[in-house]
Order: sequence, then structure tokens, then C-alpha cells
Amino acid sequence: MLRLALLVSLIGGAAGRAQIPTAQVLSRVSEEASLFQENLPKSLTQETLSQKAWMPPSRFQPSSGSKIVTVPKPRLVSHEVVSEYSVGPLKNSDSHNLFEFRRVISVDGKAVRTMESARRELTLGIRSEDDAVRKRMLQDYAKYGLVDVATDYGLILLAFTRRGMESLEIKPAGQDRLGADAALIFEWKQSSSDAGELEFRGRQAVRRALQGRLWVRASDGLPLRIQAWAEYEESKRHIRDEASVDYIVSTHGFLTPASVVHRHIVDRQLMTENLYRYDPFKLFGADSELKFTTLPDPPPAAKK
Repeated sequence: MLRLALLVSLIGGAAGRAQIPTAQVLSRVSEEASLFQENLPKSLTQETLSQKAWMPPSRFQPSSGSKIVTVPKPRLVSHEVVSEYSVGPLKNSDSHNLFEFRRVISVDGKAVRTMESARRELTLGIRSEDDAVRKRMLQDYAKYGLVDVATDYGLILLAFTRRGMESLEIKPAGQDRLGADAALIFEWKQSSSDAGELEFRGRQAVRRALQGRLWVRASDGLPLRIQAWAEYEESKRHIRDEASVDYIVSTHGFLTPASVVHRHIVDRQLMTENLYRYDPFKLFGADSELKFTTLPDPPPAAKK
């Protein structure tokens, strides 16, 4: 036991010596967020969404003459949706804020459109001038049987640009390990709902301020994970939406989301879990497969 305690002490001491000052950490985070903001709109990848959701019991009931009496139970329903994924601003927007855009390729293994057509639609600009296009994308998910789908969580690093931090309260919250890395943890909270979670209710859009935790590598302040959540009351029920986003450095040298886990919880019961996974991001013009080709010119007429 003494040897184990000594080992833990040595590990903790090494991690402590590797730490950098908080101001330097947050400066590194804002630099990475700015690189992310600059480079992600030039990129494209494939996103796989795996959803598990508890749905209301089936409406089927045994006939009145049946001797079998059972209480209908909620059903666990699973779906997998593969999409081409890109990021960009809304068209003609003065804010230049970035949003996620998707074109579905397949649902539960059944093709919806080709990868080439999905990529072409994204690169040619399916982006609308307002939030309506984002609402339509969520409605498309509903058409495929998905519920409580979250969007834009992969971009939450943008809240930590130098400008974004002006509306955040950030304070140290200890340290831990994330995989092989010693990590510093910071608690953060938005002071306004203006840049918070966006929820569509019929024709209305509601924003909610977020709070959460930021995980950075202790040795150099590189952002590793961002957790976020919002809690509110609705129809006498307690609702909690939470997400955890893991980031990795792409081959092009800037952070990209690797995965997002989103959970929708009602009265402390998990109702929906969405797992988003991302293939390596590719830069337009840097990766040959993203250079779309056009139809070749017809061959010249043969001379007689």
C-alpha cells in the first residue's frame, strides 16, 4: 500500500509540474478556436449518427376476447443515418456565424442519395438565409423516424474564441486524465442565451444558455473535450439536454470534432442518446477526391 501511495504521489507531482498558467491555457484554447473557425468551413467529412430512443408503447392491443393481459411498455428504437457534413455561415448573414449542414446518404443501410450528389449539393450551397434551413434538416431526420436530434454541438469550440470568451464565466475545476493525457478541467457558463442552445417549437425558436466543462491537455493547453448542458422545466417535467464533444488534431493541423454524444433526459430518465462519429476531415482543393469533375466535352466530329 505504501508503494502504491508513493507511485500515485509521483504521478500527481509530475502532472502538477507539467501544468501551465490558466491565462496561458485559455490563450491557447482561443487560438485553437480561431484556427477551427478559419479552417473548418473549407472542410468536408462523413458523419454517422447512431440513435437509440425510448418510444411510446405500440398502439396494438389484444382483442377484448383475449385472455392475455399485458401492460404496454415503451419501445427502444435504433436508427443509423450517414450524411455528408460541412460547416458554413448562413447565406447573406451579417454575423458570419458558422452552422452545421448535412445531406443524408443512407438511413439504416438504405441509400437515400449518392455521396457525390450529396457533396455537390453541399459545395454548391444549400445554405438558406435564415434558420429555416436548419429546421428543415431536423424535419428531415423526423421523416426518417429520428427524435430529439441535436445539431451544432460539434461547433461548441467556437464559444472559446477570444470574442466568445467575453460572454463566458470560466474558472478552474480540478484535474483528471483523459485517455493517456493528464488534463486540466475548467467550468464555464454562458452569461447570455444569445449564443446558446437553439430549440425549435412549432414555429418558434427558443434559445437557452449553456454551461459545462472544458478539458485541456495539462502540458500545453490543447482542448481535448467540451461538455455542455442546459436544464429547464416544460409541461411540469424537468428536461436536461447534455453533450460531450471530443476533439482531435486533423492531418491539416487544426482541431476537428471526432465524436459527439448527446443525451435527452426527462425527469432523470434517459429518453434519447445520439452518437455522432466523424471520418477524418478533408480540405477542399487539398484532397483530390473532393475535386468534382464535369461532363467532358463531346469529341470533335470526324472529318469526312
